[in-house]
Amino acid sequence: MQTLRDLPALRSAIDILKSDGKPLVLVPTMGALHDGHMALVEEARRHGRHVVVSIFVNPRQFGEHEDLDAYPRREAKDAQMLSAAGVDILWAPGVEVMYPTGYATTVSVSGISDGLDGAARPGHFDGVATVVTKLFNQVQPDVAIFGEKDYQQLAVIRRFVADLDLDIEIVGMPTQRAEDGLALSSRNAYLTDEERKAALALPRALGEAKRHIERGEPVAGVLAQAIAALAAHGFGPIDYVTLCDAATLEPMQVLDRPARLLGAAKLGKTRLIDNIAVDPA
Repeated sequence: MQTLRDLPALRSAIDILKSDGKPLVLVPTMGALHDGHMALVEEARRHGRHVVVSIFVNPRQFGEHEDLDAYPRREAKDAQMLSAAGVDILWAPGVEVMYPTGYATTVSVSGISDGLDGAARPGHFDGVATVVTKLFNQVQPDVAIFGEKDYQQLAVIRRFVADLDLDIEIVGMPTQRAEDGLALSSRNAYLTDEERKAALALPRALGEAKRHIERGEPVAGVLAQAIAALAAHGFGPIDYVTLCDAATLEPMQVLDRPARLLGAAKLGKTRLIDNIAVDPA
């Protein structure tokens, strides 16, 4: 595996990889890799001959009081994991490569990015859309793999790929979970032992809400019960627990089409997000 940090070297290596005409797949990450990331790499192998993984902790998607400085960084261990998985290139640029002096461009996706995390974290999805657009231009993948845990992020990426006529297939991977059901996340490392136990209230509250909504109970009341359950387990503030259209992320009060139940809340210093599909059938 090659570890590359400057754009000319990356482009030269990509040209060599793509010279055989086989598909190239990109897995964008911010590092601190776990089994969820490695499942994305495994999925990438099913979609193409060549796999590139990027590691870049993107400052433009962190708010002023968020955890940019604290976000876990462990590139050496990550590189070992990726090499063992047969990744061809680790693209690990510095901030000066991604945003050189004079950088002045932002990619913004309206509508689908406005609510949920877009409301709770102003500017977050502008940072996501900008960095992912740059990664697509740099790596020129045929396919890119993203996890469904960041469901709104996946929807935003699909929107701008369609809007900008980018010839890239976007593949969403189901959320990878620990044995007890907690969604895998690099930020789980922030949790204390007691918080880790309490964190299970999030997937359990969403699962219970899903069952009640699919049985036809009023959505508003079910969501209120889920929020109360999270508060009882020490979550706060609770940014949202809501039912949305699976494609547009528009809020729903009646389950009459495929939907997603999404939740985001802080537990101690750690902000956790999760989502599950809700089936009108």
